[in-house]
Amino acid sequence: QVRLAESGGGLVQAGGSLRLSCAASGLTFSSYTMGWFRTVPGLDREFVAAITRTGDNEYYADSVKGRFTISRDNAKNTVYLQMNNLTPEDTAVYSCAAANTPYSYRQPDRYVVWGQGTQVIVSS
Repeated sequence: QVRLAESGGGLVQAGGSLRLSCAASGLTFSSYTMGWFRTVPGLDREFVAAITRTGDNEYYADSVKGRFTISRDNAKNTVYLQMNNLTPEDTAVYSCAAANTPYSYRQPDRYVVWGQGTQVIVSS
């Protein structure tokens, strides 16, 4: 069974940090571009970050560049999102996703497997 399971969300004060993890199972993890997206009720799903299969290239939304870092450990079938200097505007449900193409990584419809998401709440 193909599955992505996020963890690490929670409540944090503005300026704080969180590290999200996404554990993959049932797929050849190293064959997939991995991405993080976030969703706020009433708004479209927003691209946050993506990392290529080997981890050689990382891509970020302008809103998180310099604060968030995506990384992956192919030996552990896990992708991470380190989030620093969080602001209330970062409050959302964060989901990881797997894409079998390195192109158009900002587009949700390129991703074929999605996790359930983990809630991040940043208080002011």
